[in-house]
Amino acid sequence: MGAIALPQPVRLRLGDRSLQGLLLLALGVSLGVAVLLPVGALVSRSVFDGADRFVGLDNFIAYLRTPSLLDSAWRSLRVASISAALCVSIAYVYAYALTRSCMPGRAWFRAIALVPLLAPSLLMAISLIYLFGNQGLLKAWMGSGSIYGESGIVLGSVLWTLPHALLILTTALSTTDARVYEAAQTLGASGWRQFLTVTLPSTRYGLLMAFVVVFVLVITDFGVPKVVGGQAGVLATDIYKQVVGQQNFQMGAVVALLLLLPAVAAFAIEARLRRRQTAALNARATPLVPRPHALRDTVLLVFCVLVAGALLGALAVAVFASLASYWPYNLTPTLRNYDFDNMDGGGWATYGHSLQLACATAVIGAAATFVSAWLVDKPRHFGAARGALNAVATLPLAIPGLALGLGYILFFNAPWNPLNGLYGTMGILVICTVAHFFSVAHLTQLTALRQLDREYELVSEALGVPFWRTLFTVHLPVCLPAVLEVAGYFFINAMTTVSAVVFLYSPETTLASIAVLNMDDAGDVAPAAAMAVLIFLTAAIARGLLALVQRIVLARTQAWRHR
Repeated sequence: MGAIALPQPVRLRLGDRSLQGLLLLALGVSLGVAVLLPVGALVSRSVFDGADRFVGLDNFIAYLRTPSLLDSAWRSLRVASISAALCVSIAYVYAYALTRSCMPGRAWFRAIALVPLLAPSLLMAISLIYLFGNQGLLKAWMGSGSIYGESGIVLGSVLWTLPHALLILTTALSTTDARVYEAAQTLGASGWRQFLTVTLPSTRYGLLMAFVVVFVLVITDFGVPKVVGGQAGVLATDIYKQVVGQQNFQMGAVVALLLLLPAVAAFAIEARLRRRQTAALNARATPLVPRPHALRDTVLLVFCVLVAGALLGALAVAVFASLASYWPYNLTPTLRNYDFDNMDGGGWATYGHSLQLACATAVIGAAATFVSAWLVDKPRHFGAARGALNAVATLPLAIPGLALGLGYILFFNAPWNPLNGLYGTMGILVICTVAHFFSVAHLTQLTALRQLDREYELVSEALGVPFWRTLFTVHLPVCLPAVLEVAGYFFINAMTTVSAVVFLYSPETTLASIAVLNMDDAGDVAPAAAMAVLIFLTAAIARGLLALVQRIVLARTQAWRHR
């Protein structure tokens, strides 16, 4: 018998290790440039004055001594807390109806509640103007009050963040062991007592997580406060005023860092809660199947009809207003408001720019996050480097878009930076958008990859198969559903984002979401509504096309799952 030749597989493994090391280095450097260095530039600018002299904490002291700026900070915390409390309360009841009742139309109610995910937050704010503004349909409902201010920010924030809370709470309420409820019934516990002693405690992590997510979304949002905030300044609008209105970059950096603090604190709290969370289901768990209860199901149905009606009503008003000739005096339908080339804001070209950004972000973002997740999970070497890469990849989750965008100005626009040629181009918009939404996509891909047993890599190494062949023939096909979902996630967020790119566009790269902002500023509210509706329709069509592509592709690549 001849001897088995081992040197070739060993050489392949050594070559694979070197290539994996190069990929780690390349992606680590890329993320460092896209995330760490802009944040570092933001921190650096906060301790220098306008003449580039080091002043330490003087800028922070000046901020604390400015009553209007300090009021904005407290208002941001107050508005975010109230919005989160209201949103999570509504979402919890809605999620309970979807998962714990037998009311009819649950699938439809779930679909309706998720519709705002496809629209920019600006759309809900504009709808509020047409409903409760000075010429709104329901202006009388406001009495002597006004929609412009804290009440408008809270209401608009609840409307656009509701789907985010609902997704978390639906998951929390779906993972329940029926045996616990059977035991409670055996002990004679009433339905209300079961809710207080079993349901609420078992979903407390979901409740707290939903509160944290909504709180961060609201406190870092720029669109809603900009449109309906009126004179009620918040941290997000203060950054915009300092940078765009006053060119005061050092104070803008201070406000951005202060905006960063509650976001970081919130995610630190979430991480602590996650470590303390225990499993809700074990191998012997029995799924909970809701039983009909006429009174409960009727009450929950009425509640869901009201919430879904409010969401659809807000969207319908924006669509109708975009088609009205002259609100509210001449409501004859017309497409004049869609003639963007004759409006302030950048014209139809802005819509084309958004499509370019969304397509590029979807492709690059999906590819980059898949590679980053693979490098974190699959190689057996470079443990410290892989841990560092994972930390940097999840960092954008705690960085508000406005803070990241300002960091990009300070870093990429610096005269000494060889990359300053990117400033004002579509390239920097793509980089910033991918970086801004990188974390969620990275974690999604990482979750998908961790479902694969390590035996695949061990067998490939034993056979001398290059890692890249295993990646393309095993890992990528199996994880294709997650890759497609991530591509859709990047596309929709690139179409709707405002905060991350509001400082980075040029006249040649103005985006549709920025055009909405500019037209609203110029008083062209109906054209702004029209552009926001166009963004929403584009995102909805893209979502539908993606579902079709998924169905076709997965039928060919995922047939093994159903054998």
